[in-house]
Amino acid sequence: GEIDQIHVWKACRVKPFYTSHQGHPDDICPLTLTSATQELFGCRYDGDVTRDNPYKILRKEDILQDLRNRAAVSDFSPVKQLVLAYPEDELLLVYDRDFIYGSSFYLVLTVEGKDRHLMPIVAEVGEEALEREPSDVFAAQKTPEPRPWISLGSEQEIEEESVTDSRPRLKCRISRVRRAFGAPVFFSDRNAAETKDGFIECTPYQDKIFSLKQMERHCGVQAIPNCNSSSTQTPWTYPKNMCTQYEPREFSKEEKENCLQSEELKHFISLAVSRLEVAIQQNEIADVFFDDWKALSEDDGGYAGKADSHLKEYQSFTDLHFSQEKTISNISWHPTISGVIAVAMTERLSFEDRINASTKLLLNPSLILFWSFSDPINPQLLLECPDDVFSFEFCPSDPNIIVGSCMNGQVLIPSCALSLPPYFHLLLLNTRDNETSVVRYCAVSSIEHGHKAPVTDIQWLPETFEVSRMGVPMENKSGMCVQIVTCAPDCCLMFWDIRAPRVAFQNMADQRKQKVEEKPLENPDGVPNTFKHLNLTWKPLFRVCPRLVNIPAIHSPNWGLNGSQTPNLFSDNLFFLPQDGELVYTDWKLEKDDSGRLFSVKPSHRFTIHDGLVNTVRRSPFFKDIVLTVGGWTFAIWKEGVMNGPIIHSSCSQRKCTVGYWSQSRPAVFYIGKEDGNLEVWDLLEKTHEPSQTQNITTAPITCIKPWIISSKQHLLAVSDHLGTLHILEIPWTLRSPCSNEKLSVNKYFEKEVDRLVYFDKRREMRTKEKKNMDAEELRKKMVRQRSQISKWILIIICLVGTYSVVKYIPGKLYFFLTYLD
Repeated sequence: GEIDQIHVWKACRVKPFYTSHQGHPDDICPLTLTSATQELFGCRYDGDVTRDNPYKILRKEDILQDLRNRAAVSDFSPVKQLVLAYPEDELLLVYDRDFIYGSSFYLVLTVEGKDRHLMPIVAEVGEEALEREPSDVFAAQKTPEPRPWISLGSEQEIEEESVTDSRPRLKCRISRVRRAFGAPVFFSDRNAAETKDGFIECTPYQDKIFSLKQMERHCGVQAIPNCNSSSTQTPWTYPKNMCTQYEPREFSKEEKENCLQSEELKHFISLAVSRLEVAIQQNEIADVFFDDWKALSEDDGGYAGKADSHLKEYQSFTDLHFSQEKTISNISWHPTISGVIAVAMTERLSFEDRINASTKLLLNPSLILFWSFSDPINPQLLLECPDDVFSFEFCPSDPNIIVGSCMNGQVLIPSCALSLPPYFHLLLLNTRDNETSVVRYCAVSSIEHGHKAPVTDIQWLPETFEVSRMGVPMENKSGMCVQIVTCAPDCCLMFWDIRAPRVAFQNMADQRKQKVEEKPLENPDGVPNTFKHLNLTWKPLFRVCPRLVNIPAIHSPNWGLNGSQTPNLFSDNLFFLPQDGELVYTDWKLEKDDSGRLFSVKPSHRFTIHDGLVNTVRRSPFFKDIVLTVGGWTFAIWKEGVMNGPIIHSSCSQRKCTVGYWSQSRPAVFYIGKEDGNLEVWDLLEKTHEPSQTQNITTAPITCIKPWIISSKQHLLAVSDHLGTLHILEIPWTLRSPCSNEKLSVNKYFEKEVDRLVYFDKRREMRTKEKKNMDAEELRKKMVRQRSQISKWILIIICLVGTYSVVKYIPGKLYFFLTYLD
């Protein structure tokens, strides 16, 4: 007949099949579950599971879901592969109250072990025991027989630790004659040189018997708080009459005037003014409250040695199949899964070679590779793209959505994005050796409505605001990132929306007809239909075309709230990067002319600083108005709002600068990648004319740099090269731990550079004005010299003629000229 499950569980209070203090059976695995895991799975000890009822059935799907959510943090991560290999859908968890196997729980990993734990009493007493009361079933249980002792060497350790006599004890007997007891003692002087035994020379030497080195010591330490016993007692003195003042006493107006006008006050002020001025000047020069000892200790710990300041190779990733003859165009760390990084692979071909090999490129799809620290040989996941991806970004509000930009001008859904399926985490967890899952993109934009050139950069708009179809910023009430912005060398800036387009009002008949004619879309390769409404029909929300020539890229726009939580406070200015090395600062908002037509405004400022193509514009994570630009053979640091030029401009280096990135933990540190594979580390608090250190990472040009903070004690730096290799470097303590008041010191340094720039501009204007005045003065002096020479010649002519009256007969023009000189 049927077996009552409750009776079976109550009847199974038996000891495990095999108990040992040194090991455990092969079909179980001891586990230590935290309180959060016990609460999640309903296996709290002395609550859900007890000594009488120690068993808990867990669903295999629940354990896999916990592994997907918490990854390596999950308590079931050590038995992940064993759980995946379990054939049934339910596993047995046993509460080990006596810690027989060393932990509070153990998981049964085989079906036979599960049956052995649940049905030992049924097989022993038969089906009649199920019909009896639980007390009768417990009475039928047999007492297990003790097993013989098996020595594993523990008694030898006990004998070695015990103290035993290795030799017989020494006995010493001291005696003296009876008459010597109580005899008087007489002391006298004696010359030590007269007798042979007068003195004995004790020369020092090393005795090996007493030169023992203690290798191990057993000691105990007890830590207690500092205790201090004290007492106080008021000493008795003769009594006094005391009083306490609770309110201040003030002078009256007449007394104040008399005190201010008194000669004593004037004399005191005249004597104290000089000393007060000296004290104030000293306080301005040096901070009297500054802790020199604390600052000295920080400096000593920060710069302990050169070995602590170098980047160390933590791990490297390369694939001979997918990375062959390709370069890495962009890298991005996974925002939620620790130890996972994605890279975009592109072909190392010129424009002519790409056209000639177009047929071959169609057979080799473009990919985005996901690498994990757990497997540095095989990629964990492959994202297939229609063309080479130049840039991609994870969605800040949903890490399962990735945005990507293609070389053919298309944008991958959603809104230039790749969408990872809901089973993305499961794909990363279920990856077998030499088996890599391939996921196809969900949707792609239409070619005719996209960019006419390769999309070079892409950025998510924050979840706090969005842009309307007319280009007006407005508050985003959904709290999710739904819009992105792309740019390309076709002089266009496009805004995209990943939400389904709004459908105009239709009557009921049209809606029914549309539902009948609508056919379900095909779903190839198991790609989810999350963004099927955008596939091949996706159009930009609106586009901005600044009135410039050759604007191929936009980098690091200042989207967002600038530190404020008010959606109406945002910055609509951004940086364009022309191909000729210029840096253009403009407003992306559209304006209306007199007829109401929208048009793009002219750039507010244009700078020609770099001697080559600008490849990086990156805002500082600590100062929202500080921007780093890298291009050609130089780099520059700008302060937004200061349009006189860069506040810091480096000298030309011997090799081209290919990429740059700010440090995520130190405001004064940033990294510059070079064409020869060197990585320069710049510390503005240590040196400003040259890098603080230069380290060679690879032999090929560096293409991308991306730092990431794992924990407070581990910071990593991802560096990719032109050969398709990804290097993971560990940042040392000196480059990740900021000094005391480092942000304030760097801010003061930037302010001084701004003052220097303003001073030089004023000096330049003053010099220009002085030059103009000098030129005007020189011209005036030259005219005076010419006038004096002409006057001399006329006087000579008059003297030769003899009389001044002859001047009347001089022709009219000469007479007028003489009158002008006179």
